[in-house]
Amino acid sequence: MIRRRTLLTAAGGTLLGSALATGTARADATIAVNPGTSYGTWEGWGTSLAWWANVFGARDDFADAFFTTKSVSYNGTTLPGLGMNIARYNLGACSWNSVGGETMVESPNIPAFKQIEGFWQDWNNEDPASSAWNWSADANQRAMLVKATQRGAVSELFANSPMWWMCSNHNPSGASGGGNNLQTWNYRQHASHLAAVAQRAKSNWGVNFATVDPFNEPAASWWTATGTQEGCHMDPAVQAAVLPYMRSELDKRGLNGMRITASDETNYDTARSTWAAFNSSTKALVSQVNVHGYQGSGGRRDLLYTDVVTTSGKKLWNSETGDSDGTGLTMASNLCLDFRWLHPTAWVYWQVMDPTAGWAMIAYDQNTLQPTTVQTKYYVMAQFSRHIRPGMRIIDTGVGYAAAAYDAAAKRLVIVAVNTSTSAQTLTFDLSRFTTVTGGSGGLVPRWNTVTTGGDKYRAYSDTRLSGKSVAVPFAAKAVQTLQIDGVTI
Repeated sequence: MIRRRTLLTAAGGTLLGSALATGTARADATIAVNPGTSYGTWEGWGTSLAWWANVFGARDDFADAFFTTKSVSYNGTTLPGLGMNIARYNLGACSWNSVGGETMVESPNIPAFKQIEGFWQDWNNEDPASSAWNWSADANQRAMLVKATQRGAVSELFANSPMWWMCSNHNPSGASGGGNNLQTWNYRQHASHLAAVAQRAKSNWGVNFATVDPFNEPAASWWTATGTQEGCHMDPAVQAAVLPYMRSELDKRGLNGMRITASDETNYDTARSTWAAFNSSTKALVSQVNVHGYQGSGGRRDLLYTDVVTTSGKKLWNSETGDSDGTGLTMASNLCLDFRWLHPTAWVYWQVMDPTAGWAMIAYDQNTLQPTTVQTKYYVMAQFSRHIRPGMRIIDTGVGYAAAAYDAAAKRLVIVAVNTSTSAQTLTFDLSRFTTVTGGSGGLVPRWNTVTTGGDKYRAYSDTRLSGKSVAVPFAAKAVQTLQIDGVTI
């Protein structure tokens, strides 16, 4: 979750080479969509709240833009709501009180808007009803969590770092050398803080977290005392020690149905290493494996899917990703690689609003904290999130530059494809493996187009028709298109 480091480059491996090869759209290619291969039911799209919600949590227009499919007015333009339905709430690690003469140690490099205030502020009393807990903390992020929930979002609770006083050096940005920073005598307390917040959210905020993750990129070594955000290294042995406490702390509060996710490692290969380090009893505590997508086009997505889903029978989410390409082309390309090889059932962007324009969907000024430009990446996200909807079945396209989903009730097939090349091309979608394919009136196939280099921004077209069980679509260079094909049965 960094987001200012260079994205990790590809690890070696023969499949990686083929993945990259199939991830590059070739001129005038034919894509055979295969309904016989299914990768599960889509759960949804989302964003972590954290920093942007700490700034803009009171804004209903942004809640509508991100968590509905309404048309939203912003700065004199109309935005298509992204329809996200997952909100990840970041439990803070900061407070500015003094306990027994001890106070939080702040990194000199962390900006104020990245300091998220936690609720358990005095270790002398674990009772959430006592004055040791400040339930008025983190008002803005909580406000956006509630707004997202009211708009139908499901939520996940996660922590970038334990509370500062649980950390060995009292610094919630990390240890001086980047090593383990959670005090051994606070393993249970970290879990208790999370569980108490989950209980409070359910009883007082109208938010019932579906899942809880006590870690964030815990194997990473870049969480240091001079870091630019909250973070804490916890090696797999520490994680394995915390997880049983997480389960017991939830259960003793009556939150038996709240599932545990782990470990939100930074990339696909690290997620495999951490998962392999857990024994069977530790794995049994985890209902869903979360991974971050900061390996970009690299890494063995396929092997993580095999380890987690095929072998262990767990859910798999890409629970956080981002990149510095404001055009959205990199995001779309990596997203299609996820659909081809990782097969997550949900996909979550890190910060939909960010001071660095390339990382943002909507940018804001770090100094004035005022929102600014809508990036093309926003419209690219709409190509996916407004059309591949929760409950749809993810099916195989056989290539790494197109994703497909099927809605059996609506008899609707959705295809999103990316032309990553610098030349225009025609992509032909072969639908011959479906039983019936009629399209709309006269075989109409509505499509939406975003050209990441400039031009169309989620522009709708009604000029494309089926030819039997096939449809050919012209793509501009570096364009992303979505097709909606109705009257489709398997």
